[in-house]
Amino acid sequence: MTSTPPVVADTTSPTPKADRLSPLSVIGYGAGDAANNLAFTTATMFLLVYYTDVAGISAAAAGTLLLIVRIFDAFADVFAGRVVDRSFSKRFGKFRPFIMFGSIPLLLLTVATFSVPQIGETGMLIYAYLTYAALGLAYSLVNIPYGSLAGAMTQVGTERAKLASARAIGGAAVGAGLGVFIAPLIVPGADLQAIFTTMTLCFVVVGTALYFFTVLTAKERVQRDVPQVTFKQSVETLRSNKPLMLLCLSSFLFLTGMLALSTVQLYYLRDVLGSIHLYSAITLIQLALTFGLAGFIPRIVRRFGKRNAYMSGAGFMIVGGLVILFAPAGAPAVGFTGLVIAYVGIVLVNMLVWALEADTVEYGEWKTGVRTEGITYALFSFTRKTGQAVGGALAAYALAFGGYTAGAAVQSAGAEWGIRAATGLIPAVAALLAVLVMIFYPLTDAKHAEVVRAIAERRAATGHATPVAADLSTASFSVSRGPNSPRPRG
Repeated sequence: MTSTPPVVADTTSPTPKADRLSPLSVIGYGAGDAANNLAFTTATMFLLVYYTDVAGISAAAAGTLLLIVRIFDAFADVFAGRVVDRSFSKRFGKFRPFIMFGSIPLLLLTVATFSVPQIGETGMLIYAYLTYAALGLAYSLVNIPYGSLAGAMTQVGTERAKLASARAIGGAAVGAGLGVFIAPLIVPGADLQAIFTTMTLCFVVVGTALYFFTVLTAKERVQRDVPQVTFKQSVETLRSNKPLMLLCLSSFLFLTGMLALSTVQLYYLRDVLGSIHLYSAITLIQLALTFGLAGFIPRIVRRFGKRNAYMSGAGFMIVGGLVILFAPAGAPAVGFTGLVIAYVGIVLVNMLVWALEADTVEYGEWKTGVRTEGITYALFSFTRKTGQAVGGALAAYALAFGGYTAGAAVQSAGAEWGIRAATGLIPAVAALLAVLVMIFYPLTDAKHAEVVRAIAERRAATGHATPVAADLSTASFSVSRGPNSPRPRG
C-alpha cells in the first residue's frame, strides 16, 4: 500500500470564488447577533443594576438569582442543542426555523424581565426568577441555532473569520448603543423603570426586523450526510472531541472574567473613578476596536493562527485587569486606560472564539462521520453560560462582601475594593487560566484544513455528497485520516 503524498498549501492563493460568502450573507449573519444582544447584552449590562436599584432586590439575593438562573440557562442550551440536531426542514434548513419562530417570544420576554412589579420581596424574587429563566430558555432556542448556522454556511477558515467578525460587529454595535444612550441615564433620581420599559419595547420592533433579515440572507451551504442526529451519535461526537472540550474549558474561564468586568464596570466608573460619563466613551471605543479589528481578522488568522491570536487577546485582558485593580481613584485616566486594554483582548477573543468553535464541528465529523453542529455549539454555549453565571455571581458577591450600598452618593472603602476586585482581579486571574488551557489545544489551522480535506475525500469515496473544497490558505500539511476515512489505493 502506498502512502498518500503530502499536500502543500499555496499560502498566496485567494479563497476560490465558489467558496466565498456574499457580502449580504455576511452582513445578514452579523445582524442576527445584533438582535441576540438586544436581549443578552441588555441583561449583562443592566440587569444587576435593575434588580438592585429599581426593583429593590438586595445585591446578595440578586447575585444568587443570576448564578442559579444562568446555570439553568446552561442546561437549556443542551436541551436546545438536542432539539436542533433532531430537527430538519427541507424548505428552510436546520437552523433558520428556530430563529423565525423564536425571535418574537424572546424579545417580549426581555420586556417582562425588566418589568418586576412591586409585590413584596418574596413576590418580586419569584417573578424575577421565573421571567429571567423563561428569557434564558427562549434565548437558547434562538441562539443555539444561530450560532450553529455559521458552521453550516462555510467550511473555509477565512470565510468563517468574516462571519465571526460580522457577529462581533453586530454585538458591539448594540453594546455601544446601550452604553452611549442608556448607561448615562442610570443615575440616582432618574425614573429608571420608565427608561427600561421604553427601551425593551423598542427592542421588540428592531430585533424582529434584524432576525428576519438574518433568516432571509444567511443560507446553509455545507452538505450533511445525516440530517437528523440521534442522542447516541451526539454523545459519541462529544466524547471524541478533545479540541471542543479544551475550548469549552478555556471559554468558561475567559467568560467568567469578562462577565465580572462587564457586570460591574458601570459601578467602577461611577463609584470608584467618579466618572460615569466615561461609560459612553468606553462603549464607543469598544465599537471602534471591533470595526478596526474586523478587517484584520482574516489576515491575523492567516499569519498567526486562531489559537495564538486567542491567547494574545487573553493576555491583553490580564494586563488591563491589573491596571484596573491598582489604578488610583484620583486618576480616572489610568483606570480608564486599563478598561481599554482589557477590551482590546475581549474584542479579539470574542471574534475568534466562534471560528474556533465552528472548527471543532469538522473535527467531530472527522472522528465519527456525523456532523452535529447543534449539540457541539450547545455544549460550547453551556460552558460559556456557566462562565457567565459564575462571573456575574462573583461580581455581585464582591459588591455584597465589600458592603455596597444601593443609591449611596459615596461608597465605603471596602465597597470600592469589592468593585475593583470584580472589575480587575477576577478578569485577570480568569484570563490567565484560559491561556494555560489553550496551550494544550491541538486543533491548529493547519490541522483543521487537513481534517476538512479528509472529510471531503471520504464523501467523494462513499458517494454521499459532492466534495467541499478545504481551505488551503493557512499552512502546509500531510493528510491524516480519521477512523472512518477511506484507505488510499495502492
